[in-house]
Amino acid sequence: MTGAYSIVGLGKLGASMAAAIASRGFHVIGVDINRQAVDAVNAGRAPVQETGLDELIAANRERLRATASHRDAILNSDVTFVIVPTPSDESGAFSLQYAAWAFGEIGAALAEKKDYHVVVLTSTVLPGATRHGLLPILEQRSGKTCGTDFGLCYSPEFIALGSVIRDFLNPDFTLVGEFDERSGRVVAAAYAAIMPNHPPCQRMSLENAELTKISVNTYVTTKITFANMLADLCERIPGGDVDVVSNALGMDARIGRKYLTGAQGYGGPCFPRDNDARSYIARALGTRADLADTTDRMTRSLACTVLERVGLSIEPGATVAVLGLAYKPFSHVIEESQGIVLAKALSKHGARVVAHDPLASAMASQELKNQGLVLNSLEDCLTQATTVIVTTPDPVYLALTANDFRAGATVVDCWRLLAPALSNAPNIRYVAIGRSVNDDANRDRLAALWTTPTRA
Repeated sequence: MTGAYSIVGLGKLGASMAAAIASRGFHVIGVDINRQAVDAVNAGRAPVQETGLDELIAANRERLRATASHRDAILNSDVTFVIVPTPSDESGAFSLQYAAWAFGEIGAALAEKKDYHVVVLTSTVLPGATRHGLLPILEQRSGKTCGTDFGLCYSPEFIALGSVIRDFLNPDFTLVGEFDERSGRVVAAAYAAIMPNHPPCQRMSLENAELTKISVNTYVTTKITFANMLADLCERIPGGDVDVVSNALGMDARIGRKYLTGAQGYGGPCFPRDNDARSYIARALGTRADLADTTDRMTRSLACTVLERVGLSIEPGATVAVLGLAYKPFSHVIEESQGIVLAKALSKHGARVVAHDPLASAMASQELKNQGLVLNSLEDCLTQATTVIVTTPDPVYLALTANDFRAGATVVDCWRLLAPALSNAPNIRYVAIGRSVNDDANRDRLAALWTTPTRA
């Protein structure tokens, strides 16, 4: 078992991992070229916004420090996790430009180190990237041989923004792609000591691990899209209710209930780009990824069909409130946000858009510009709007009651959060995505499918 760790990259995942590992009693050195991030960690503050990160860093200052020197970190640790951006390019592939630079710095430091050291790439990459794109850099810069002088693994984490610390410390399993048995054994032992829930460890080749990572997210996006398709169908049958159907489906052990809610599409910095990457690698290797392509296409069209599906029309100039601009609750990230897409579509249609989000208001304002007014006050949003659309299941919105809305307002609830409070509220038209709105029309349409035409 290792005694000290270094983390290269102090973004949301890297800083959270560093603090989480330190909280388990280990010494951790964070590395970042951003001096502000380094200074923040050394001052006992979080360099980025993430749930619980400030408190965890402050509580573990004696075991956690940061530096801009890769050499310092490598020479004073046993295992290094590399968590730097791997941005998508126009083809959907992941760029290695930041990882390659970091591996060059790590390789130069390894040249000075006598002891065995394991380098672990955690950033999402495509199959072949670790072995063929990054390993040669380590060997060239260090003048050493992988498997003899140092170890190399690919080991991504399965986390969600807003719950990174919890997810890292309590995963369903750990995934270790190993260059050889020795390096994989070191990383597996480290996880066993760090993670209190003692998750099973899946060890495999570098390439199998790289494929597993993007495949997990591709599968989840497919499941989300299936649930959204199911919600659309439930809106078209009398008494249709996606939660009733999903709860039953989730009882089947082959399916499970997670990610089967049926609401808005997925977003954020991982799911959309991993789905694109799955399509890219399939094409590059001479096969097809029709399922991933369809999933992406359906999700991108979903936000703009919300009002159409429930039969609502918005008059030009009417004020519409969009509640939820981050791609998910407990996050300020608006990348691929369904709420942002919907707000822009409404503005293009001629509506006056006001919007609210507990954390993402600043970034959303920059993104929407003149396409929507982001208000800090939820009350101000609701008093202005004749139509309100709830796009994220944030607890702030769960607490709303009928008294918070204008009399006569229409509330479109994509997540069915407010059904108990609004379903029977007078002077509120409550529309839940995934549930039948017009049972009579749906019953007639369904009956017509089974009526035998009269023949002359």
